[in-house]
Amino acid sequence: MTALKTSEIDRFVARPDAAVVLVYGPDAGLVRERADAILRASVDDPADPFSLVRIESEELAANPARLADEVNTVPLFGGRRAVLLKMTSRHNVLPSIEVALQNPPRDCRVVIEAGELRKTAPLRALCEKDKHAAAIACYPDRAGDLARLIDDEMREAGLTLAPEARTALLELLGGDRLASRSEIRKLALYAKGKDRIELADIAAVVSDASQLGLDNVVDAAFAGDTGEVEREFNKARADGASPSSIVSASLRQVAQLHKMRLAIERGDNAKTAMMRSGPPVHFSREEKVGAALKLWTPARLLRAMQQLADATLDTRRQPALAEAIAQRVLLSLAVSARRRD
Repeated sequence: MTALKTSEIDRFVARPDAAVVLVYGPDAGLVRERADAILRASVDDPADPFSLVRIESEELAANPARLADEVNTVPLFGGRRAVLLKMTSRHNVLPSIEVALQNPPRDCRVVIEAGELRKTAPLRALCEKDKHAAAIACYPDRAGDLARLIDDEMREAGLTLAPEARTALLELLGGDRLASRSEIRKLALYAKGKDRIELADIAAVVSDASQLGLDNVVDAAFAGDTGEVEREFNKARADGASPSSIVSASLRQVAQLHKMRLAIERGDNAKTAMMRSGPPVHFSREEKVGAALKLWTPARLLRAMQQLADATLDTRRQPALAEAIAQRVLLSLAVSARRRD
């Protein structure tokens, strides 16, 4: 088997037919969702520890024979089995996977849950080429994917969306499938008893799930808080956010700030500008965004936009230095926010 195409993934997840399945990518929520679905299709009861064994990559690296022992174990009471291998860091588990693929188990499936992997990553290359394995890439949802997700959840909840509410909701979702689904379900719960969800409901309930906790570091940078930038940057990285996603979030925010500053120049107050900025600024962010609007002029925001665009290009050209590049540009923005031209 090879890397599955997007059109093939849903069908495969419902009826997996590979001994080893690698589920990887930058969308951690979608990785988790697809891995769980494959496990549900592979065993009768995922909650049964005799049916589903969970192994961390650190444990397997210390005991490479553990995977072979598990996949060749005959269930005491019969039935299907599965092993979930979670890649918690860059541990070398390749020898264990290779052994499992040399003699693929009949009644046990190995599901590997990993983060973002380059095309040249040994684990990804192995699973894409071996006929007994499959590799599923999980990238952030596109507009069409999000629209289907919203429709499915709204249909299940018996709700409809006002057109402007739907537009705002689409803008606020993405980046992480589980976070997006959680926000939609939270909205449906809030709107229970109604027939239709309005824009005010979106502003009251839905946080920006596409940011994956990036709002804090981005808002701190534009508000000029260097100490908070460092703390929130480290927290975002610990939560799994990639340097490129942090810079991308900053680019989206600088574009929004520029739009809001232009509105203020035309006579709007900050509150009105934040509510009309496209997706309205969530109330939890109003203080920091308001502070940024006082510090930045449209001309300075354009220069910041170019600075972030350059940083985006640098992270792609020098992936080994991506973290340092992302942190440096955010700290630079924080310093610039406090500087008066």
